[in-house]
Amino acid sequence: MMRRTIALGLMFLLLAGCGPSQRPLSLAADATLPAFLAGATPRVRDAYRFAIANPHDLEQYPCYCGCGKMGHTSNLSCYLSPDSVEGSPVFDEHADGCGICVDITHDVMRLSQEGQPAWEIRAYVDAQYSPFGPSTDTPLPEKP
Repeated sequence: MMRRTIALGLMFLLLAGCGPSQRPLSLAADATLPAFLAGATPRVRDAYRFAIANPHDLEQYPCYCGCGKMGHTSNLSCYLSPDSVEGSPVFDEHADGCGICVDITHDVMRLSQEGQPAWEIRAYVDAQYSPFGPSTDTPLPEKP
């Protein structure tokens, strides 16, 4: 009986390792968020935390809320100003009130964590959000 239990346990561990790979998700510390987000939902706060910790990731994806008219160039622009430097973010308040921006970011977070390459995530974002409006002028990520 003991051998069977050990064998089943080992088989479970082996099968668990065969599932889809999950990348750890990097988020900035909650303390790095600006005061205007004090009353924001956890979903909005996490999107800002992701933008702070992963600016080069978010700059690869467009936003479809029409914010290109405001000078935004990617989904990152909805969270951080171009004046931001690593370790010293300058925040844009736009995403705090825009569900499309936050939804795009959460899709990027989820798909990145699932290990999807940037070009596949971009194709998903374009297909999912293009009906909502014009996109920012965001260059396509390179496809291997």
